[in-house]
Amino acid sequence: MERLEVEREAPPSAPAPPGGAPEIVGRTPWQLFWRRFRKDRWALGGGAAVIVVVVLAVVGAPIAERLTGHELDETYIYSMTDEFGQPRGPTLSAELVPPEDQQGGSVFVFGADGLGRDVLVRILYGARTSLVVAVFATAIEIAIGIVLGLISGYYRGKIDTVISRITDVVLTLPVLLLAIGVGFACGSTKEGCVGGLVRPGIVLVSLIIGLFSWPYLSRIIRGQVLSLREKEFTEAARSLGASNRRIVFREILPNVIAPIIVYTTLIIPTNILFEAGLTFLGVGVPPEIPSWGRMLDEASENFDTQWWLMVFPGIFLFVTTLGFNLFGDGLRDALDPRSDRSTQ
Repeated sequence: MERLEVEREAPPSAPAPPGGAPEIVGRTPWQLFWRRFRKDRWALGGGAAVIVVVVLAVVGAPIAERLTGHELDETYIYSMTDEFGQPRGPTLSAELVPPEDQQGGSVFVFGADGLGRDVLVRILYGARTSLVVAVFATAIEIAIGIVLGLISGYYRGKIDTVISRITDVVLTLPVLLLAIGVGFACGSTKEGCVGGLVRPGIVLVSLIIGLFSWPYLSRIIRGQVLSLREKEFTEAARSLGASNRRIVFREILPNVIAPIIVYTTLIIPTNILFEAGLTFLGVGVPPEIPSWGRMLDEASENFDTQWWLMVFPGIFLFVTTLGFNLFGDGLRDALDPRSDRSTQ
């Protein structure tokens, strides 16, 4: 049964009851959360930006290809085709097209690069790559962090000591240098590493990010569990004969969902930037996969004369990370009634 939280308030439209006592209105936790969240306009704006980016990543690239006629072929070179799939003009080669300029009867809204690739279409495909990597890496990070955090915080003792020392070791590692080394070792050839088990691509980048970033969430979950295991409802469940597994998954885990959700929304933009940075350094996703980091890397040499190659993907990267951060901050404030902003 869903718990109810009680608020005392006098509805402005309703007359005051006899004796001047305020009316007691029952609200569910979801109603209280939404009441606080909708007051934060920055969080609403960030959530709207996230939704727009996700929609563009899912359906934007095929729509842009159809509208512009710049389709993605097997060699990752965009050619200009008509509605029947026939070439409408010569495929561009080593020719830059500024934004809103026409080439071969086709308009490039965000311009084209030296290989004739439409920047708009590449940005939309890059959004898909960045979100897939960020979500996959975040899922790995959350899975490891939740499991180790729950075990460490609930059982304490030697188990907590061993897990805590492993966490300390991972935290002291130079993550960027390790990521560059692993990415170069496993991504320099198509055969990959570990006998071909790990091959270059989105999965490799996601594993690199997720396997080195879980200690932060593990520390958060451990601290929450250490407090929750001493609460009255946990002692009551234990006195009734509930097993440790039932207490962890039925009593403690539901009470740490809120910080997990908040952490997830805040770590996704970090992982997007991590993927873009690795790709910018040449150890991220392969060249045949569109990526914002790859576009920024290719545009860095001639930014002064070909500004559109860096400005547009940079804007999309900035808006995406800012939207996730604003949305995550709003969730944190709305889920924590003790926050100063949630009471304003």
